[in-house]
Amino acid sequence: MLVVNRFRVADAEAPSFQADLAAARDLLAAQPGYVDGSLGRNLDDPGLWVLVTRWESVGAYRRALSAYDVKLHAWTTLGRALDEPGAFEDAEPGADLNTASTRSLG
Repeated sequence: MLVVNRFRVADAEAPSFQADLAAARDLLAAQPGYVDGSLGRNLDDPGLWVLVTRWESVGAYRRALSAYDVKLHAWTTLGRALDEPGAFEDAEPGADLNTASTRSLG
């Protein structure tokens, strides 16, 4: 699965935010199920930043967000993400796409 988190950052904050975002990514990278990740800054709008991560599953991603070190050291930065959906499923041809239906808990 792919997770895209976008951030709006003032120019004056950019150097410290870049370091904080890299540290958050590194904490996530230490969690089970992490595949890879990268940081980016928009070319046309340099105040717009992105953290893109890939995970083995949605469960691995959710457990990573609940990890003690992530909560303690990364949430201040990750909590600055724009309020928008950011988790995406694999949609390559042949992939089984998620369906909007009621799920069984048992």
